[in-house]
Order: sequence, then structure tokens, then C-alpha cells
Amino acid sequence: MTVKRQVQTPIMHRVVEAGGLVFIGGTTADDKSADIRGQTNQIFAKLEKLLEQGGSDKNHVVQATIYLSDLSLKSEMNEVWTSWFSGDNLPARAAVGVAELAKGTLVEITFVAAKI
Repeated sequence: MTVKRQVQTPIMHRVVEAGGLVFIGGTTADDKSADIRGQTNQIFAKLEKLLEQGGSDKNHVVQATIYLSDLSLKSEMNEVWTSWFSGDNLPARAAVGVAELAKGTLVEITFVAAKI
């Protein structure tokens, strides 16, 4: 199996393609002063570009993991989630409350998507 890695950081590659799938590493917002809706929108904008680099799009996301620094913000994050994904293309997902993310980070999201 061929593995293609893109967008290297000091600790990972943000996009890894293998076996017809695209794996997107943990993605956070740049503007940490934004509320949960703002941070989630920023993340989706970044994820859209990363999916494109990997040869996929949001309609082909098959799995997501969402890390929330405060689970009481989940319903607000879900509002952005359901407006970004169409109802017919919702991926499998888990939303997990974590003790701590990077300072000011309210949400971090990973994706696995099928290549187009």
C-alpha cells in the first residue's frame, strides 16, 4: 500500500492518504478569542482545504472525532456542524470532553474521508 503524506509540521503530517482514505490530523482554530461557533467555523474552513489537498471533500467524510474542552458547548458546536454537513452526508462521529486543549482552544477536530 502506498502512503502519501502532506503538510508536515514538527510533530505530524496534517494530511495522510492510504488505502483510498484521507486522514486529517487534529485541527484547531487560529483565533482563540472566538467563541465555540467561531472556532468551529474556522476549523471547517481549514478542514475543507486539507480535504481538497488530500483529494476529497466534506461529502466524503466518513468519520470524525471532536474534542471539546467543555462539553456544555456541544449543542452550540452541533449547530455549526449540522449547517456545514448536509443531512444525507453526516459522518460517523464521537464528541469527547477533554480536560485540557491548548490555551484558548475550545474544540479540535479530526477527519477520515474517502478519496473522490
